Amino acid sequence: MKPPCEIVIWYIIPGIRSVLSKELFKLNMKQKDISELLDITQPAVSQYLSDKRGNEIEFNEDIFKMVREFAIGLKTGEISKLDMIPKMCQICKKIKSEDILCTLHKEKGSAPEECMVCLKNDNSEVCVIN
Repeated sequence: MKPPCEIVIWYIIPGIRSVLSKELFKLNMKQKDISELLDITQPAVSQYLSDKRGNEIEFNEDIFKMVREFAIGLKTGEISKLDMIPKMCQICKKIKSEDILCTLHKEKGSAPEECMVCLKNDNSEVCVIN
């Protein structure tokens, strides 16, 4: 069974980066500028924009709104590079609280149906999202 943090690395973070790249692109940022801002390669940005990467999950409107606001803050400079990690963690915590991680863990990580590790764990036992 894959641990929940592996699901975050393979699905959640790429999903967030995909939406973030698309939103920054809609705000008239160039792929090269997006890649530099997000500290990823320009080909990765291209794959996010063309749905070749990070498109395996769909976020609900609340998560999408958080990522959209994140993009606007990055574009306007209201969110600095130093604030990017806490902002990503905030989005991941929201994803955890809305059962998205638990559902993915069961679908992609071979977690048993009765597994509740993602939802019950509020005391930093799951390394990535608490």
